[in-house]
Amino acid sequence: MDRQSSIDLILDHYENPRHKGVIENPTLDAERINPGCGDVVRITAKLDNQGHIASIAFDGHGCTISQAAASIFTELALGKPLSDIRAITSDDLAKLIGEELVIQRINCVTLALNALRDAASTHADNP
Repeated sequence: MDRQSSIDLILDHYENPRHKGVIENPTLDAERINPGCGDVVRITAKLDNQGHIASIAFDGHGCTISQAAASIFTELALGKPLSDIRAITSDDLAKLIGEELVIQRINCVTLALNALRDAASTHADNP
């Protein structure tokens, strides 16, 4: 993806976030805060009987990159098995969004992913 396409993607998701909000009675629920800048992302999701993400939403506030990355992440995660989502790396997300633009802000890029991982760990401990 070229630089301008990455900028366009980030701005589109920031200005028109997908899956923004909070799911009531979620299977998974966790929040992550980036202490360096104060960005906050909360992920709520429901799993179906096969362990796929049937619905997912994010809420929070922060920089353009953290909020756009959360929107992009929710689109990526929807419908996929939780095991596949757990396997996503920070590099995978950076490449998807535009590594050149976000590599220095990887903590912002991964807030949503890490929140979902936190929620999945808690869920695994308390099925």
